[in-house]
This record gives sequence, C-alpha cells and structure tokens, in this order.
Amino acid sequence: MKKKKPSDYALLRELCAVHAPSGEEAPLRDFLIDYINRHRKHWKHKPTLYHGDGFQDCLVVAFGKPRTAVFAHLDSVGFTVRYQNQLLPIGSPQADPGTVLVGHDSQGEIRCTLAYDAEDHALYQFGRAIDRGTSLTYEPHFRETADYIQSPYLDNRLGVYNALKVAETLKDGVLVFSCWEEHGGGSAGYLMDFVFNKWNVTQALISDITWTTDGVRHGQGVVVSLRDRSIPRKRFLNRITAELDKAKINYQREVEGIGSSDGGELQRMALPIDWCFIGAPEQDPHTPHEKVHKADIEAMIEAYRCLLATLK
Repeated sequence: MKKKKPSDYALLRELCAVHAPSGEEAPLRDFLIDYINRHRKHWKHKPTLYHGDGFQDCLVVAFGKPRTAVFAHLDSVGFTVRYQNQLLPIGSPQADPGTVLVGHDSQGEIRCTLAYDAEDHALYQFGRAIDRGTSLTYEPHFRETADYIQSPYLDNRLGVYNALKVAETLKDGVLVFSCWEEHGGGSAGYLMDFVFNKWNVTQALISDITWTTDGVRHGQGVVVSLRDRSIPRKRFLNRITAELDKAKINYQREVEGIGSSDGGELQRMALPIDWCFIGAPEQDPHTPHEKVHKADIEAMIEAYRCLLATLK
C-alpha cells in the first residue's frame, strides 16, 4: 500500500502568526483574500468571494451550489491595554506571568511581558507606556514533532486551516469566516442570514477547536460535539455520524454542558438552521501552548470533505 505523504503545516504556521484578536480581524481576513487569490488556480473548483461593505471584517467564500455552510472564526484571545500598565482580557486568555506579548502602537513594535498584581489583575511590563486601546497577543511560537503541533492560537487558526484545505477540492459549499467569536460573537448571525437568503442553506458545520477531557483524547480522531451549552438537533447529528461511520473516518463523540461557539449564535437565530461543532481536540486551550495531534487534524479535514460532499 502506498504510504501517505506527510502534511505540510507551513500554512498553519503562517496563520498562527497573524495578529488578529477579537475586533481586529482585518489582517487575517486580508491574508485569506490574498492566499485564495494566489492559490485558487490550483483548486478543483473556483470560488466567489464576498467581503467589504455589509461584511465588516468577515469573509464568505462560495463554491458552486452550496448546501452546507462551514463557519470558522478568525479571531483569537488576547489583551487590551487600559490605563497605566493595566490589561483587560479579550475573550478568556490563560497565561502565566512572564508570557511574552506582542503588538504595535503609534510608537512602534511592542514585545512585553505579562504580569499579575496581588488581586490577579493582568499587567504589562515594558520600557515605556503603551497607547491605550492597543491589543496584545501571545508571541508566535510554532512547534512541530512527528505527532503533534503546538502553538498559540490553534484555536481557531486550525479551524481556518481546515476550511482552506477543504477548499482545495470543494465543489458545492460555502466557507464563512466570522469575527468576535472569542469575545461574545455577533457576526455569525448576519453572515448566516446572508447565506440563507442567497442560497437557501439551512445547515452548518462549525470548524473550531475543542478541548481534551476525560472522554476526549489526543489521537483518537476528530470530535463531533453532541452538545455543549447549546444542544443541536439530534436528527442532524445522526445524519453526520452516519456519514462518518460509512466513510470509516475516525471520530470521537463529545458531550459537555459548558462552552459555546458560532453554533450557539446560529441556534438563537429566527431561522431553521441545523448546526454541529466538528473539530480537533486540543490541550491547554487559550494558552500560548495549545497542542493538537496531527492524526486528529487529518481526520478533521477528511470529515469535512466527506460531509460537504454527502450532506444533502
């Protein structure tokens, strides 16, 4: 049997290095537009891009006659500079004192360290004052071994990477790159409204990253979330697991009572949208050391290619 060629994760490394916390997703949106325009000639089918007025910093990439939407949020967690040397969290960052943070303001590039006061308030340590409102994110540090990828912001640059890998062979489907997911959401609703009205799409897959737990482990396959804080429709979940079983794709079933994603926002819409969160599990979420097994990444890509081809 022919040995499978190892994947090249250079694109994932690039995605993880883009500074794009919640509210500041434009640099990553622009990276994607440039990447798609340069690589679409190698894809099996050519997409149409929707962005600009009415889309804020989001991006919609449509192929053929879409039946299913894939949502992948662009933003990451981080910090916002407040007063003096105070920091406010963007989303829910989890980092130790001494963690290196990077950004830029009117005075130039910033590479500072994270600290906490006696009451556990986040602070920065730097040789000068940083402009108020400046965003800071973890310094890029991409690590790869034979079995694992470890890096800040695999959540959700890996979800974006998955969507781009699926795009290489996608015939019918729509990729929706959303904003603000880590800090309360707000874009998935109007993006789904656009997709529903333009193509009558009523089903969505959430290309995002979950966590390893006592029931979800590294190397056991992509995770199909049967519920988190929100509960998807059982009939739709059954269709998904039936197709993955038929294709013999490795997957794990997750059941949690906390956590949310763009799927929760879709469920609260006044539209009949079915959705399911499907993503690789990671260790140490929202830290600078997020860790994912390569086998789970490959299973995630296989699952999305399968479902976009078979879900009617």
